[in-house]
Amino acid sequence: MTNFTVNKKSISILIFEHANIIDVTGPAGVFSAATALLNAPASATGVQFGYEIRFLSETLSPVQTDAGLRLLPDATLQSVTGPVDTLIVPGGTGARDLKRQRGMISWLHQMVPHTRRPCSVCTGAFLLAKAGVLDGRKVVTHWDHCETLSQHYPSLTVDPDPIFIADGKFRTSAGVTAGMDMALALVEEDFGHEIAIATARQLVMDYKRPGGQSQFSDRLTSQLSAGSRFSGLLSWVYDNPGKDLRVDTLAEQAAMSPRNFVRVFSSETGQTPAKFVEKTRLDLARSLLSGSRQTISRIADTCGFGNAERMRRTFHRHLTTSPENYRKRFSAQCDVGPSPTIRKETQ
Repeated sequence: MTNFTVNKKSISILIFEHANIIDVTGPAGVFSAATALLNAPASATGVQFGYEIRFLSETLSPVQTDAGLRLLPDATLQSVTGPVDTLIVPGGTGARDLKRQRGMISWLHQMVPHTRRPCSVCTGAFLLAKAGVLDGRKVVTHWDHCETLSQHYPSLTVDPDPIFIADGKFRTSAGVTAGMDMALALVEEDFGHEIAIATARQLVMDYKRPGGQSQFSDRLTSQLSAGSRFSGLLSWVYDNPGKDLRVDTLAEQAAMSPRNFVRVFSSETGQTPAKFVEKTRLDLARSLLSGSRQTISRIADTCGFGNAERMRRTFHRHLTTSPENYRKRFSAQCDVGPSPTIRKETQ
């Protein structure tokens, strides 16, 4: 007799008035897609694999998200009596209305210590912080709210750069779609690299954003949007990473004196010109490593690092890995078959 090994995990997602709809449905979609892939080879047996998703709220009444779409809870918070496996706390304007969320915050204070894997998406970190369960942790939220989170909760170490952070059993992620990147990482933790790759492909989703990838590009793009004195410079640097991008060159491109350029650029962006250039080159190198078959040396030259060894040092400094290992882990060229393998036991 042949039996499939059952590996079904519970995902609890909080919902509340004015939660961000993508913070909720993005991770749910990732877990649902992974479950469909895991069940495909075993569909004839009727055995279920993957994830069981439930939406939790203070009442069973429909909850209106910030997009106007109403979600129907599966259970109330108070009906949850046992330990929680994976808990997803979304963000949105409702997550920052802490007075309105007193009941949910109290529940989090009681339940998170008994939760195997508490996670927040975007400003959901504010709810966990208010519940007092993140004290002493390294966390991330949407870059536009990092300073506020740090000021209100000084016991936290708020890192504004990563897409998501794992600190002990806690997972916190940056803005909105970063919750999907975090969910994909959870799928990899639970079911392995092949399932995560297959899930990303099923969702037509990039599988190349490790937790260490920076929010830098999105943050700077917003800061240097149309109307900024540096918006043209930003585009020019992105288009010309292999050029000589020393301060004198950038200042000339911005039609400013080098000294004034450094002062104004650093003040407006919170980055020195040198750090901006380095992170821009790093972002491009990541993209080429995960999405092309160019050699390491060619990518280093294209991105303006000068040589492969300098690019290697930059990767180790920012991502604690090498370009070679980054490519192995996040390359879109990874060959994954149409159906993941399910382990069987024979009796």
